[in-house]
Amino acid sequence: MRVYNTLSKRKEEFVTLEPGKVKMYVCGPTVYNLIHIGNARPMIVFDTVRRYLEHKGYEVNYVSNFTDVDDKIIAKANEEGVSSQEISERYIAECQKDMEALNVRPATTHPRATQEIDGMIAMIQTLVDKGYAYDVDGTVYFRTRKFQEYGKLSHKNLDDLRSGNRSLLVTGEDQKEDPLDFVLWKPKKEGEPSWPSPWSDGRPGWHIECSVMSKKYLGEQIDIHAGGEDLIFPHHENEIAQSECCNGKEFAKYWLHNAFLNIDNRKMSKSLGNFFTVREILEKYDAQVLRFFMLSAHYRSPLNFSADLMEAAKNGLDRIRNAVSNLKYLMDCGTAAESKSGSAVQNAVDGKQDLTSLEAASGELDLVAQGMASGMTVEEEGLLASMKGYEEKFDEAMDDDFNTADAIAVIFEMVKFANSNLTSENSRALLQAAYDEIVSLSDILGLIVEEKEELLDADIEALIAERQAARKAKNFARADEIRNLLAKQGITLLDTREGVKWKRA
Repeated sequence: MRVYNTLSKRKEEFVTLEPGKVKMYVCGPTVYNLIHIGNARPMIVFDTVRRYLEHKGYEVNYVSNFTDVDDKIIAKANEEGVSSQEISERYIAECQKDMEALNVRPATTHPRATQEIDGMIAMIQTLVDKGYAYDVDGTVYFRTRKFQEYGKLSHKNLDDLRSGNRSLLVTGEDQKEDPLDFVLWKPKKEGEPSWPSPWSDGRPGWHIECSVMSKKYLGEQIDIHAGGEDLIFPHHENEIAQSECCNGKEFAKYWLHNAFLNIDNRKMSKSLGNFFTVREILEKYDAQVLRFFMLSAHYRSPLNFSADLMEAAKNGLDRIRNAVSNLKYLMDCGTAAESKSGSAVQNAVDGKQDLTSLEAASGELDLVAQGMASGMTVEEEGLLASMKGYEEKFDEAMDDDFNTADAIAVIFEMVKFANSNLTSENSRALLQAAYDEIVSLSDILGLIVEEKEELLDADIEALIAERQAARKAKNFARADEIRNLLAKQGITLLDTREGVKWKRA
């Protein structure tokens, strides 16, 4: 397997720090509003990377944070006259609902910045002690030039940044030793959340948060660090500087970044009126259509969002789902025919019908001649062997830097094969194998292509009651399990003051 490493700007053979295990950190959202479709791309892309690594047999420790203290969160809280915590808790919950709808699996750990402040203070203190950071009136800055390799991820030159890119410089340069030094800790302002530290009552800078959470839950060195390409500089560049200066070793082996999402060939922007939340898109489309759309291009390619492309994604997903549904129908037909032929055999044995009537009853699908569909013919064995070739092609695509576009093309080939070659006359074993192959390859991409058996309202109410009882008993694992089950059935739960309400997608 080869992956493109932003650090080296080339594809490299994927070799983990520890055999059979992957330590993976993905920068999560800042929770001050509903997530938009730009946020959704890295969530879907790197969830798919994780799924594929697990398909390959790796044990993946997947960490993705929530930034729950930030200027935007504070501004939103002040606007509504509530606490920052209330804002962050609200939008973490909303984000998790959207992730469930998109079939993005929960991370191994979802740390929150505000719960890791002690670790941040400890790392900053280590950097101060080592001479990589300094305090100016309660604000702690990182000495960027002291880290000789600064710029190695973004491939930016410090002197060029200093002279020609004033917009990239961090604010407050009048009190810093160097305009390029960035903030590790800043004093509180009136009305802001704060924590005590050796330098001032205040809060951490954004960059230190991910360095600390990655170290706590994955260790000093990790295999994969990932996120959107907008994070390469300065966020990920600063993470490298902090982590490597503090720990004295390489921070991450492979850096993966997804490209931007544009709307109708323009950058998404509220001012342009082309800013869409995931929730808005899910009012018009099945969540799986959005996931399919996101995976229809290679993750490093810019992706353009438009109504036409979403319709194309819907049609593509429907094509796969229809093939799966058809295979299920053919298997059901075969089961019915087997049952009918079996009765005919039994009647003949009991002397109730002659052999002529037996042949007539079983002739519809020729299942008697096929040994009651208990095995495959030689021809079917050949068709089965052909199907294995699709799985190999799928893995080849994903082994080439997680090329989901080519992987989806392989699933389409499998669909065409099934539609062209399989009928109700085939054995159930072959039909089942084709069904399982399409479903399993789709599942690696997180695409749900099996027809959902719709829950009755009474069943939904019963599950919600069970979930409430589980929460009361502090059995949160079962409560989450029920929420996930309902989400997969297209049922969204809304926790309100009047109780739990639900709606179908």
